[in-house]
Amino acid sequence: MKRLFIMLTAGVLFASCSTAQNNAATTNSDSMGNMPGYWQQEVDYTMEVDMNVDNFNYTGSQKLVYTNNSPETLDRVYYHLFFNAFQPGSQMDVRSRTIADPDRRVGSRIEGLKPDEQGQLHVSNMTQDGAPVNPIEEGTILIVPLAKPLQPGQSTTFELDFNGQVPKQIRRSGRDNAEGVALSMTQWFPKIAEFDRDGWNASPYLGREFHGVWGNFDVKLTLDKEYTVGGTGYLQNPEEIGHGYDSANSGPAAGVDGKLTWHFIAPMVHDFAWAADPDYIHDIYKGANDVDLHFFYKDDKKLKENWTRLQSDTNEMLKFFNENIGPYPYKQYSVIQGGDGGMEYAMCTLITGERSYGSLAGVTAHEFAHSWFNHILATNEAKHEWMDEGFTSYISALAMDHIFDEGAANPNAGSYNGYIRLANSGIEQPQSTHADRYERNAAYGTSAYSKGAVFLAQLGYIVGNDVRDQIIKEYYNTWKFKHPNPNDFKRVAERVSGFELDWYLIDWTMTTNTVDYAVNSISSDSGNAVVSLSRKGLMPMPLDIEITLKDGSSSMYYVPLEFMYNRKEVPSNWTVARDWAWAYPTYDLVLPNVDALQVTKVTIDPKNQMADVDKSNNILTVE
Repeated sequence: MKRLFIMLTAGVLFASCSTAQNNAATTNSDSMGNMPGYWQQEVDYTMEVDMNVDNFNYTGSQKLVYTNNSPETLDRVYYHLFFNAFQPGSQMDVRSRTIADPDRRVGSRIEGLKPDEQGQLHVSNMTQDGAPVNPIEEGTILIVPLAKPLQPGQSTTFELDFNGQVPKQIRRSGRDNAEGVALSMTQWFPKIAEFDRDGWNASPYLGREFHGVWGNFDVKLTLDKEYTVGGTGYLQNPEEIGHGYDSANSGPAAGVDGKLTWHFIAPMVHDFAWAADPDYIHDIYKGANDVDLHFFYKDDKKLKENWTRLQSDTNEMLKFFNENIGPYPYKQYSVIQGGDGGMEYAMCTLITGERSYGSLAGVTAHEFAHSWFNHILATNEAKHEWMDEGFTSYISALAMDHIFDEGAANPNAGSYNGYIRLANSGIEQPQSTHADRYERNAAYGTSAYSKGAVFLAQLGYIVGNDVRDQIIKEYYNTWKFKHPNPNDFKRVAERVSGFELDWYLIDWTMTTNTVDYAVNSISSDSGNAVVSLSRKGLMPMPLDIEITLKDGSSSMYYVPLEFMYNRKEVPSNWTVARDWAWAYPTYDLVLPNVDALQVTKVTIDPKNQMADVDKSNNILTVE
């Protein structure tokens, strides 16, 4: 279906964005106390770009107003030039060919690129407040010594020209992907690096994730009039463009010299992505809270059924995430066929479309959830990728279970299984490992996605599922449009739950310590049954234990962990036992007034909410 694109005026957008920026930079949080010393940088991009679709070369100009909200004086800045990774001999190329388990999408493909297939992105004529600067290009990083140091609280304006060549599509970005999409334009412009509480984040691009500065984008894209464009931001000139944005003019507009200029404004985002193809179908579905859901996909009968069905389900995803995380703050989101799998960007995702409906919906749910976990709660994906990928995997699994009425006992069971395989494989590295430093892609992927999802799911086992759900909402409310780190999440969790959780964050994310508890034996003491338990792994956990008797009845016992200094709320018919202090490797659970001879089975964690790496010793059955 094609409906009139609803626009917000540029003035309203920038006014709201300015307010958001000021709120983001304050030292006070929204409702959960103070965040002393927190600050973040601020940017305003203005770009004009001209794309030649015959040779996929493009030129552009960029004006960037950069505000230093940090307490430090800056004598240099850094920019990312991501497209330079797609050149033979680049770090991304060499790393892909030498890692133990190469990404099959990349492999040795970069090494084989011809000159007209390689990625290029170069900067020229750069100035700071009108004074020339002399940047130094180092692969995918541009080092910019400043003409004048930038003091705390000051703003400066950088202006530059850039030229690029769109690489043959290999990883995320590029031209002519495997499904024939002409342009997947992600990581395509000179993007200033983030300077945050940890300092500069200027790692070379090796194919992992990203980190960016919050700000406003005003972008004009000029290219062949036959192409339809979708991506980040709000289109400002739909009446000139057509292409399904203006119901009164749905076809390609006339353009000048065979080209059209698309003008987008994107408030309070930390990236800008777009895709374009001459054969895109463009549908608009009116979603919850007056959000326009855009769908761009190739004009192919095989795709249309799935992509049409996807539209109402995407709206259900929007409603689920709004309710279980917090309100989506923008007025548009675009699902775009492109790229090489699925990847999230501000207000949009690029995904491959030639897949089963279940796969299409699942990838869309995951990438859409990234709008909350990464594009609103913008963690540093290179350092804390598990917060982005893991939290997204956790909530998207719940969304799929809810929307498609799957009725799974544990919607994140796949993540538990994946993590446990990793923990027992011998190749696991701590989640605090930089994303580029994992020895194997498999270890990175499972750690980020599966172990990250289990972090949230298992948190419900520790503090209670309802409390965990409150934590997620308060985390969103407190840290939206900011850059939270793991400790920021932990502090919200502690305030909401009343638990001390330092142990959980440290053991789960900074070590490879594992959870492994065992039932050893059942004995009798003064007429009471005594269950002997042992902790075999280094990571501590509270325990839910089910006792089953010969008559078929069962009862639940809760063993709190001492240094949580709190206890989760359990049903009134459960028995709360004494705390287990971590340093003690064994623990005797006394079952008052229970005859040991009547006990037939003892089960640790009967609902499998705890990521115990050896479940074979979690159950003791008495014949």
